[in-house]
Amino acid sequence: MSIDRKQLILEAATKSFSLFGYKATTMDQVAKIANVGKGTIYTFYANKEQLFKEIVLQMIEEMKQEAEQAIQPELSFKENLHRAVYRILEFRKEHQLSLKLVQEEKEIGTPAVQEMLNEVELAIVSYLKEKISIAIEKKYIRPCNSEMTAFVMFKLYLALISDWERNHRPLEKKEIAELLELYLFTGLSITP
Repeated sequence: MSIDRKQLILEAATKSFSLFGYKATTMDQVAKIANVGKGTIYTFYANKEQLFKEIVLQMIEEMKQEAEQAIQPELSFKENLHRAVYRILEFRKEHQLSLKLVQEEKEIGTPAVQEMLNEVELAIVSYLKEKISIAIEKKYIRPCNSEMTAFVMFKLYLALISDWERNHRPLEKKEIAELLELYLFTGLSITP
């Protein structure tokens, strides 16, 4: 039985980054958790930054898979977009590594963590941009700057799910969907 050492290292590093954060994780810790020599890690990864980046990229892929699983072909574009974005944000709130990175970024401001969180946000916006571009092609929505629309949509979701809760009761999923319908799809105008 062959043990995939690279996978062992990735799992150990994910555990360490999730528990201790980026700054406090060392290659020695990862080696100890993976039960491999530190030199073994360096056969796969030049440094902690490279290892960290691969782990974050895996997390981004998991996030996209979660979003895709939330989509149901029989639902409308708007409903599916809401389901996908909501699932992405739920995933970020549930995923231990994501939570630890957000905490470290707020408390310490580690540049490598800021860079990776930015990568995560860019990946989410890119995913939404792709979905919006398809919706434009299929004439589900009118032509618009799909990247800017994806950015605004993501930030609005984030604001309604996270920022709103600081001073108000958390919104239900249905309420968020209704607000997005109002602000993004219908508009505030009274006239047709």
